[in-house]
Amino acid sequence: MTQTQERTRTFTWSDPAAGAAHLGRRSGLELMQAMIAGELAAPPIMHLVDMSRMEAEEGRVAVELLPQEFHYNPLGTVHGGVLSTLLDTAAACAVHTTLPAGVGYTSLDLNVKFLRPVTVDTGTLRCEGTVVQRGRRTALAEARLTDPADRLVAHATSTCLIFPLP
Repeated sequence: MTQTQERTRTFTWSDPAAGAAHLGRRSGLELMQAMIAGELAAPPIMHLVDMSRMEAEEGRVAVELLPQEFHYNPLGTVHGGVLSTLLDTAAACAVHTTLPAGVGYTSLDLNVKFLRPVTVDTGTLRCEGTVVQRGRRTALAEARLTDPADRLVAHATSTCLIFPLP
């Protein structure tokens, strides 16, 4: 019988309602920049997955992740859902940076292609999302996930629905 060493992980987050209260009052880019500057708390998913180093400008968002054991699937590689979360975050947040105050969005779909396995030895991943096309009601964005050697690890496209906030 194989003995395994138990590991634990503890993380904290701020009340997400505090950041959501700013949705109708600031543009998407202003909200992203306020999170990056620490004026607004990052959403809990950032802490859950352990994303870091976000960058944002109009139509583009980048975020990083250092793969850890707690990201692993049973095969000993980072779970595709973790990589998909990074891709979805970068693509959808890129759309968010193009929206004025009072306008929201939600992802309609996410199409992902995994190209390389990721482990703790891979090093810091960088995920960059860009808006391909934005209309009145929908936006198309893509995200590219690369390793430290700038090799493509995964790619995604996402369609977002754009709507007025109540």
